[in-house]
Amino acid sequence: MYSKNAFDQPVPLSHAQALLPLAGDRVQAGFPSPAEDFAVKRIDLTEVLITHPQATFLLRVSGESMKDAGIFDGDMLVVDKAIKPCHGHIVVAVVDGEFTVKYLHMRAGRVKLKPANVTFPEILPKEGQTLEVWGVVTSAIKRFVC
Repeated sequence: MYSKNAFDQPVPLSHAQALLPLAGDRVQAGFPSPAEDFAVKRIDLTEVLITHPQATFLLRVSGESMKDAGIFDGDMLVVDKAIKPCHGHIVVAVVDGEFTVKYLHMRAGRVKLKPANVTFPEILPKEGQTLEVWGVVTSAIKRFVC
């Protein structure tokens, strides 16, 4: 069982290692394929999920504003601060001192943060409001069984 508060603040991933066994390359999500003999090898999830270890952090999601992007309450986000944020990226931003995860929308010199849930409003920075793109979301880690 995990603690929901364990990753409420960014957790750096530098020098982390997560070795897990890999049984085969793919699993069918359609019709079953005949069973094959798989040679089990170990893969390092940090090698697969992280490009810039010194600039990569984990954050746990709270809320449902990104559910239509497949990001749900309790998911763990892998956030890379070394990637230059671009239009369309899913980013972690700091708005008036609070973390939020949204799509980054940049057009015609205007920046806004767009949710992936129609019941949530877009965030358009108002005069005097601070908005900083903190990092780019590169992966989401889900737990199906606690």
